Amino acid sequence: MFARKYESVGHFIETQYETIRKQLNGKKALCAFSGGVDSAVSALMVHRASPGSLVCVFVDGLMRLNERKRIEEIYEQIFEIPLVIINGQNYFLDQLRGVTDPEVKRKIIGEGYIRLFEEQAIKRGPFEFLVQGTIYPDVAESGDDKSALIKSHHNVGGLPDRLPFSELIEPLRELYKNEVREVGTALGLPEDAVYRQPFPGPGLAVRCVGEVTAEKLEILRRADFIVRDEIKNAGLSRDIWQYFAILTGVRSTGVKNDVRKYGHVIAVRAVNSTYTVTAEWVRIPFDVLEKISERITSEIQEVNRVVYDITSKPPGTIEWE
Repeated sequence: MFARKYESVGHFIETQYETIRKQLNGKKALCAFSGGVDSAVSALMVHRASPGSLVCVFVDGLMRLNERKRIEEIYEQIFEIPLVIINGQNYFLDQLRGVTDPEVKRKIIGEGYIRLFEEQAIKRGPFEFLVQGTIYPDVAESGDDKSALIKSHHNVGGLPDRLPFSELIEPLRELYKNEVREVGTALGLPEDAVYRQPFPGPGLAVRCVGEVTAEKLEILRRADFIVRDEIKNAGLSRDIWQYFAILTGVRSTGVKNDVRKYGHVIAVRAVNSTYTVTAEWVRIPFDVLEKISERITSEIQEVNRVVYDITSKPPGTIEWE
């Protein structure tokens, strides 16, 4: 049995298709699309069940290197899902200028996502339905199986009540994360989409300690790409739940090209967790860490030191901010 009541993954998919068709009945639906597996599988199911009914909004600006390009390749070009992409980097940087407090940063970004999403909802609407990637743990944690609460956008703030959605479409609300991945695989999503790492709603802003600038984001994106690339090359990507780089906000003295240089310090973080309440740091082999350090310090001239975070949760959090 799949998800405790369906004969198979295929049975679940066909059942949900029928439910979605009846629910939509030709009306329009909007999805706040993050690129994560939950929102991606939900969007793909609605798109296939009722072609022409769905519009997805993806807000770029604080994402990882090449992430927007990959999302366009998968969802626009392969699956032909209508995807509205908003480049919000300048907007977010303007709002974050001079801000260093982590909680203030999160609030500003959360409100920014809501504003940008709301603009598109009004511009392209009206929409009667909101598609969400709610899964069973989200429902269970709400304490109410009949809850119609709008799931917060990546933990950075809920969507505004004034948007005129009459109903939610949540095709995955009976599934656990591993079951969502099974559905994604059955629908033909590529492996990197099915096993995409969890990513914080405020994006790279909470992995850039202190004020966020365009220069810092560029350095962090390049360092983060190297971390992920070397973990993948080592065949460890399926064994580690999350792994990423942090621009620590610390500078240290180093030597490059026989010249002393005051450069940035990058921290590498890798953790395993089941429910995110606790997390254990991962013992990445030293040779892999060595390759990561060598590449970051040689390919990114602004960085001259790499450290590895060996703190579990608690006492540390998974993200640095």
